[in-house]
Amino acid sequence: MKNIRGILVTLVVVYVITAFLNENFLGGYNQSKQLERTGLYGILSLGVAFVIITRGIDLSIGSVVCLVGCGLPWLVVRHGWHPATAVGLGLLVGLVIGLFHGLLITKLKLQPFVVTLCGLLIYRGATRGITDDQSQGFGNSGYESFREWGTGEIELVGKFSLPYPFLILVVLSIAAWIFLRKTIWGRYLFALGNNEEATRLSGVNTDRMIILSYVICSMLASLGGMLFILNGNSAQPSDYGNFFELYAIAAAVLGGCSLRGGEGTILGVLIGTAVMQVLKNMINLVTWLETHMEFFIVGLVLLVAVVMDEIAKRRAAKKRLG
Repeated sequence: MKNIRGILVTLVVVYVITAFLNENFLGGYNQSKQLERTGLYGILSLGVAFVIITRGIDLSIGSVVCLVGCGLPWLVVRHGWHPATAVGLGLLVGLVIGLFHGLLITKLKLQPFVVTLCGLLIYRGATRGITDDQSQGFGNSGYESFREWGTGEIELVGKFSLPYPFLILVVLSIAAWIFLRKTIWGRYLFALGNNEEATRLSGVNTDRMIILSYVICSMLASLGGMLFILNGNSAQPSDYGNFFELYAIAAAVLGGCSLRGGEGTILGVLIGTAVMQVLKNMINLVTWLETHMEFFIVGLVLLVAVVMDEIAKRRAAKKRLG
């Protein structure tokens, strides 16, 4: 709990300030949309957390969202695929991409930054080529029941409801927590992030664990991409998913995932994602905040988080030496 106390306080402070600055913030409809966006972006943040814990990085998340998100209506609407088959292929694409990244990083010893940066360019370029750079979507093609996975919700009180993407995030978060905290493979991931060489010498197949982390990350990015397109209904390949990887990384880092590896909590990632979405909501609702300042504010928050993480690390190191 100590690791997430700071970001939890940040969430409460930002939440209260936004509620004070705009009375519509606490409305049932706005809160439901807030949970919906947290669910969609949180799925991406969960995936990148696995990679960051192993001291890696994945810059291709936004392009994977674009590839799979645009590919889903391209297959279903334009080529008549059954939605279940198209979803299965989307997840398979994520698995293959993650395996591809992991093998390049572990077998050829390429830097994760370089591998995933190349992936960022390749997957978006492939999407634009496959779709002829034309907008993709479901329109009024009769797939409303299928789209409910991205837009559906369970009504509670008044206009407040729990959106399906948020419920999916909760289920995935529970599974991720069990994996990281209650299984031997989760302990291997944390050990690898702290000291890869020592973990390898202790008999752990570190290459396999690194590959697994990238597979999980890309598959969750694929799932997120499909939920985003089901939610938004249309996508332009040239910019769909742009900067999504930065939001995911920022949320994970804010939530306590150290870029040095070996640290991170699922609850922290969820809170970090919520902070990012409340900040975005604040920018949209508060009239004196310009919407084009969004990236400035997000970048500033992320920089502060990284600086605070480094200060905390140095203080902890001094205490151990003392």
